[in-house]
Amino acid sequence: MLANEEVAIGRSAVASSGPAFHALAKSERDGERATMKAWEDFVSGSRQENLPVRDVVIRSWARCQSFLVDARADAAPVVGADHVEALRRENRELLQAAATTLAEAADLLAGTRTVMLITDANGVVLEAAGDRATLNAARDISLGCGGHWSESSAGTNGIGTALASKTPVLVQAAEHYCAGIKGWSCAGAPIHDPLDGSVVGLLDISGLKQGFSAQALALAVVAARQVEWNLARQTEAEHVRLLEACLEDSQKYAGEGLIALDARGRLLYASRKAAHLLKVNLGSDLPQLSRGTKLPIVGIAGMAAGNPADGQLPVPADWVRPLMLDGERRGTLLVIPRAASCRLPAGRRTASDETDHARSRFAEIVGGSDSLRAVIGQGERLAPLPVPILIEGETGVGKELFARAIHGHSAVASGPFIPFNCGAVSREMLGSELFGYVRGAFTGAAAEGRTGRFELADGGTLCLDEVGELPLDLQPYLLRVLEEGVLYRIGDSTPRRVSVRLLAMTNRNLRHEVAAGRFRRDLYHRLAVTALRVPPLRERQGDVPRLIAHFNDLLADRHGRDPVRFTAAALDRLHRYDWPGNVRELRNLVERAVLLSTGGMVDVGDLPEELRDACGGVDAEGWPLPGPPMAMPASAGPPAMSPPAMSLTVTEQRTIEDVIAATGGNLSDAAAVLGISRSTLYRKLSQHGIRREAIGKGMGAARA
Repeated sequence: MLANEEVAIGRSAVASSGPAFHALAKSERDGERATMKAWEDFVSGSRQENLPVRDVVIRSWARCQSFLVDARADAAPVVGADHVEALRRENRELLQAAATTLAEAADLLAGTRTVMLITDANGVVLEAAGDRATLNAARDISLGCGGHWSESSAGTNGIGTALASKTPVLVQAAEHYCAGIKGWSCAGAPIHDPLDGSVVGLLDISGLKQGFSAQALALAVVAARQVEWNLARQTEAEHVRLLEACLEDSQKYAGEGLIALDARGRLLYASRKAAHLLKVNLGSDLPQLSRGTKLPIVGIAGMAAGNPADGQLPVPADWVRPLMLDGERRGTLLVIPRAASCRLPAGRRTASDETDHARSRFAEIVGGSDSLRAVIGQGERLAPLPVPILIEGETGVGKELFARAIHGHSAVASGPFIPFNCGAVSREMLGSELFGYVRGAFTGAAAEGRTGRFELADGGTLCLDEVGELPLDLQPYLLRVLEEGVLYRIGDSTPRRVSVRLLAMTNRNLRHEVAAGRFRRDLYHRLAVTALRVPPLRERQGDVPRLIAHFNDLLADRHGRDPVRFTAAALDRLHRYDWPGNVRELRNLVERAVLLSTGGMVDVGDLPEELRDACGGVDAEGWPLPGPPMAMPASAGPPAMSPPAMSLTVTEQRTIEDVIAATGGNLSDAAAVLGISRSTLYRKLSQHGIRREAIGKGMGAARA
């Protein structure tokens, strides 16, 4: 559509012939002379009413006169290069959204004697493209990057007048207010913010008045809508990423109010407690917390210092957490405490007992698969025993849930539960975090010293996550505490006796780490007196729908929203997905759906792209959906058809064997032909007891 409009403009710029054309040209010249005479009368003050000029132009001339614009000016003022670069950075989302449209204009406007411009909301030109000769000519009137075309700066023109009226405007030749610009015609269309509808910029098409077509206004409107559509898509994508960043932090602040804002201070998310806690803490009236609302918060989104009297909310600095995307701050998370009196000064937060009786029961672990129930039964038997337990499993399977349940069913259930992630602290600080230190132990040590995690867990359970990250030189000290029940704080010679139940968690294979010399064998045997392996979600048959239902209700209630509904197609994708991030990934997906769903329904298109890609083109049994067949490798023939009366299991096994034989034993090619991932193919091989090396030794002939 954009190209068609531009072609029409190009055609209208080509000289025509014939009586009709000459009559039209004469009419246009007469109209321009009348407009010019009206402008002279208006500027001189001899006549300012009943002028033969459009209302939009008369109103603009009147504004220009009130702004004291020089009617004799021959160009727009130009802002400095540094200021232009700052404006381009400030409006980079707008320029990114306009990039495709400008790229098309560079080709399609060539030879039409017109150019396309993008300005900011104040009329400063940020980018230009189009006919090269016209771009050069436009420099004479500062119609290029840095030109400031607001009405107060450059009088009536397509940019400034469209911004002032907030509607598309065509300004032709003599209609301009400044004499030196009357040789040009221009059409401007505002670009609106996709959320609040505010004007964020403008798209203008300009050219020398000879041959300039009024159709340029239609093109400007179409092109501006295209930029708005791109801007909306960009904004939605960034908001999704910001919400995902917010979700990563939300579990840390379960008892506090949360508000997420984008880079412009607009509300993305507010938890159920947020409005009440803001009122309790700030004691001031608040705007309605609805999505897209711009909150007047001091220090956020470029706002200057203020106070409630002038409508701004003085949020304490320790409530503010940056939301980072690609290493840059693109939003803000406000963490609102239960009450102002409960806040601790920054830097004074201390490790505390994290016992949660509601999560310290095996009954709270959701799932009914055989693999999960077997591990729960093993955990219930081990929990009362006063021995360390090594809990193994992939990232996100729920190892800490098992650790908490073991603590809750142990003899020290009434004692503290202290979790600690060995991979979240620098190597230099691990010793002081685990064993504590005394005053003067090292440079920067707190004057009063510090209690380590082992002492905090005395009489209870210490849960060490990512225990495989412990450096070798620290492992003998941990072994001594486990065997002797005695520790020394760093910098101290006084022994301190502790009684701690240790639960160690890891997503590594510690036996391999021992063999590689990265983990002490004696410490491994001490930790792994007993061990649990928490199964990955892909091995928990039937648990995905249970977990979806559980998280849907839990998270909808937490965020004050209604549970979402998943379409059959979306549920099919979720059932077939391998879940490399396990239960944590599933939980985050459901939370994302609860927060982002607009109609309460989640379809395939609403699922994360990586999940759609991983499951694309495969039905519920893990086989290709009907459609164009996937290309077989050149050496492969079609797999043999199995008799229709065979069971699905036998059919599946023989199809896998045929495809592997046809691809010469190349499992990557076989997985591609079958339309499944390599990990799924490996699992199928194990499930059916298929050995790759046995395939191809007359298997096909044996069946023939």
